[in-house]
Amino acid sequence: MEILDNKAILITTSRPNLVTECIPRSKVIDSDGNLHRVAVHWGLEEAQALNQLRIKKVPSPIQRDYKWPGLFKPMAHQKETSNFLTLNRRAFCFNEQGTGKTASAIWAADYLLEQKKVLRVLIICPLSIMQSAWQADLFKFAMHRRVGIAYGDRTKRKAIIEGDTEFVIINYDGVSIVADDIAKQNFDLIIIDEANAYKTVTTERWKTLNRILTPRTWLWMMTGTPAAQTPTDAFGLAKMCVPDNVPRFFGSFRDQTMVNISKFKWLPKPDSDKTVFNALQPAIRFIKKDCLDLPEVTHVFRDAPLTAQQEKYYKLLKKEMLMVADGEEISTVNAAVNLNKLLQISGGAVYSDTGSVVEFDVSNRLKVIEEVIEEASHKVLVFVPFTHTIELLKEHLKKAHITCEVINGAVTVNKRTEIFKRFQEEPDPRVLIIQPQAAAHGVTLTAANVIIWYAPVTSIETYLQANARIDRQGQKNPMTIVHIKGSPVETRLYNMLQNKLDVHEKIIDLYNKEVKESS
Repeated sequence: MEILDNKAILITTSRPNLVTECIPRSKVIDSDGNLHRVAVHWGLEEAQALNQLRIKKVPSPIQRDYKWPGLFKPMAHQKETSNFLTLNRRAFCFNEQGTGKTASAIWAADYLLEQKKVLRVLIICPLSIMQSAWQADLFKFAMHRRVGIAYGDRTKRKAIIEGDTEFVIINYDGVSIVADDIAKQNFDLIIIDEANAYKTVTTERWKTLNRILTPRTWLWMMTGTPAAQTPTDAFGLAKMCVPDNVPRFFGSFRDQTMVNISKFKWLPKPDSDKTVFNALQPAIRFIKKDCLDLPEVTHVFRDAPLTAQQEKYYKLLKKEMLMVADGEEISTVNAAVNLNKLLQISGGAVYSDTGSVVEFDVSNRLKVIEEVIEEASHKVLVFVPFTHTIELLKEHLKKAHITCEVINGAVTVNKRTEIFKRFQEEPDPRVLIIQPQAAAHGVTLTAANVIIWYAPVTSIETYLQANARIDRQGQKNPMTIVHIKGSPVETRLYNMLQNKLDVHEKIIDLYNKEVKESS
């Protein structure tokens, strides 16, 4: 096969029926039954058909015809990602955090709109990045398109859904509020960002979106951390996007990828990665080190010893855990709850069963964090898992005359966008205190080159996504990720996160090590 003057493709094959399965016979030049020579205009449909036939990899005409609008020129890996997406109606984009996959998806979608292959695009993403990532990037890379954010009460969302905007952005849980309205509109391309939110087929979130999809819907599912927790996470993604790649039922897929060790424990099979790889196809993946010339990232650990008060209650809780565990098989849920209590003591504030908060002297940890901020050459992000500890740290930094803002679940979307913009463009605030679940995805915060983990999280996906807020395109300074630790459970959790081990799978082992260690 050869490309003729950048517009047509000449195919020579001894299997004419293979070609004419996807290319109309009216386009055949010579068909003597033995030698088939076909000159095909190089359009999107022909490129898709030829790639499906796997005669030879044919690039999408986006590479030839598209003008790549926007404030920045696309990098080679972004063009390749856009090329891949336009060739696949159903596809996964697993490009690592910070590689600019949002822009790639926008360019690909804009090209399909330009070619009238799709009429409207629905973007489903976390609430925290509807404005700060997707709307902002649409203004940067497709400023000629109309964009609407479907947020607020049902009336407001419905008005946007039924409007004339070409791109509509909505959060995961907002879909169920206007699901019937979405189904009635012509959203023939749906892009799901941080697609792991749809990994569980039994959730109402998954079922609602799956009902909306039709066989003709374009669907691109994007995440930098596919199946980060367990191989079975791939089932929900594949079942929604490419259902023929997986068995009909979850149990069958679990049996393909996992081994049952005990009543509460399943472990991945040695070849589970191959099974997951085959299930999540077609897919594309670029990692930062292969396509971006980013500054070095250094991971360091800083000790913040428990104060006498923390040490006392930490030991008391461990003794209680040991008594409960003595001779009994503890469940994963109870193990996680008890380990969480140890983390809360380490951080300085424990939530009681009644919902009240008991504060501890955490002066050692606060002092270390203040020292790291003072040493930082640029701005700083501090990730704090627990709500009350955020307030504790905020008050301490204000007393130290360090300007800071807080991003957590209580901060509105508009307010978050305004805070992120000021952080990126203005001298103050110097520090952002962030609850990881509220802003671990999608947001670019390259004004900072230091991340402080006030305490560890128990999700490898959240950990990696949070670190990627500074380690992405636009970063010009060497980066440092500082892990604050003062207790054995924190040290063990950090080690697991650093080694990219699934904490949820190892929670019982972690619990047993913690309670059996001498107090």
